[in-house]
Amino acid sequence: MIKSHDFNDLLKKKMEDPEFRKAWEEQEEEFEVAKELIKLRLKAGLTQKELAKKAHTSQPAIARLESGSYRNVSMNFLRKVGHALGVEPHISFRRVRGAH
Repeated sequence: MIKSHDFNDLLKKKMEDPEFRKAWEEQEEEFEVAKELIKLRLKAGLTQKELAKKAHTSQPAIARLESGSYRNVSMNFLRKVGHALGVEPHISFRRVRGAH
């Protein structure tokens, strides 16, 4: 298992590459959602399979969501997973970097 400080060091180095930085920033929100869902699932003491059963979905769907690569995820799906974890999604907006 990779340690968080090793990951942070690697990420810092990779962020020096402009192409990597751009790709990371384009998916930053997906990664944040994935990290939060993983934390909630682990806090609940559930496996991906157990969460999938509670959310009436499949384990691969949970795995995709937790990987941050689940494109075009619906609010309905986030609500189902959130409900299974005892939470609900909350969407907010923030000013775009460099916007006027």
